[in-house]
Amino acid sequence: MYFSLLLRNYSNSPGTFYNKPRLLILIASIVISLSVVPFILPHLFHQHMIYHILMHLGALILSQFLAVVSILAYLKSRTTRILFMALGFVTLVVAEYVYLLNSTEDIHPMFVPHVNIELSHFILLIMVIFFGISFLKSPQVKQV
Repeated sequence: MYFSLLLRNYSNSPGTFYNKPRLLILIASIVISLSVVPFILPHLFHQHMIYHILMHLGALILSQFLAVVSILAYLKSRTTRILFMALGFVTLVVAEYVYLLNSTEDIHPMFVPHVNIELSHFILLIMVIFFGISFLKSPQVKQV
């Protein structure tokens, strides 16, 4: 309830039911507040790592914002093109989280057995497939 009041669009632009800048600030504050202790503080004085970690945190914030916006767009439009685009952004969130864990050295790079491919690269391949399907799928024409 509180989040819907926080994100409600009070401007005069019809057709949008959420405020994108507020949504971005909300997602950024949640990600940063949950990331300070496990990811940032242990590496705060390691200059060779902290910038790399902050870059992945920024990418994680942007990918989560794009995933939430695309999911909200899918809930509004219910088209398969938007669904595959939302799935692409959700897999980008998963890939960025894996990259963040790799950059903090909390986990070492994981490999898919028998093919010796890093899991993060496999997730990015799935993301590209989802985006490709969303771009190549012909738009649905609504009959009036």
